[in-house]
Amino acid sequence: MRDAQVLPDGSRIRWAEVAGREPVRVYVHGLGAAAAPYFLEAASRPELAGHRSLFVDLLGFGTSDRPTSFGYSMEEHADALATALRAADVRAAQVIAHSMGGTIAVHLAERHPELVAELVLVDANLDPIQPTPRPTIATYTEDGFVRHGWDETLTRVGPHWAATMRLAGREALHRSAVHLTQADVRERLRRLPIPRAYLYPAIDGELAGAAELETSGVRLIAVPDTGHNIMIDNAKAFASEVGGLLTRS
Repeated sequence: MRDAQVLPDGSRIRWAEVAGREPVRVYVHGLGAAAAPYFLEAASRPELAGHRSLFVDLLGFGTSDRPTSFGYSMEEHADALATALRAADVRAAQVIAHSMGGTIAVHLAERHPELVAELVLVDANLDPIQPTPRPTIATYTEDGFVRHGWDETLTRVGPHWAATMRLAGREALHRSAVHLTQADVRERLRRLPIPRAYLYPAIDGELAGAAELETSGVRLIAVPDTGHNIMIDNAKAFASEVGGLLTRS
């Protein structure tokens, strides 16, 4: 386990690291998740193994600290992640990021371009999330989520998600979820001057705005036999596609 201080109050981001050749690969998890449980199996497959790899837990999640004074916006997450990557002597990384982690990774590439050379988004949030009739983390007030929404959410989500969600700070989880509903990074992704790809479940049908993304150079890959957690549901296809996408192997 490695770590780096990312806030003046001493809060630290932690990551699991596997030694290997450059370029370094950075794996970033989604809301309520942790990097190693979600990515390690797929990243260990022959198509992806052999590179120096960092499985980073975002501030507030997994093994990282959970400060209640942090805002947990997507931009703040990106800046804290950048601080940790610099402490790890990472430059020009291949960043593979899932769901909310993909939203953060787009901000990371835009705000700290020297850190990101290639970007693979895995069913990431590109647009503001529309309200739904069912309760979600973001529909609670922060106080309501901390007091009772936490327990209700853990009983509502599946056991895999709950296993890592219970490690998250309650304020971190709620604030991140609220900011994620407002996230709008589609145009930022289109403007990035680096190789970019987007993996999504084939069962979902064509990605919204696919033509515009492809015109801007984003490679779109529909992955069969999977749901939202592509690297878990179909680790073989995930490793094959990502290994083929990354241009500097």
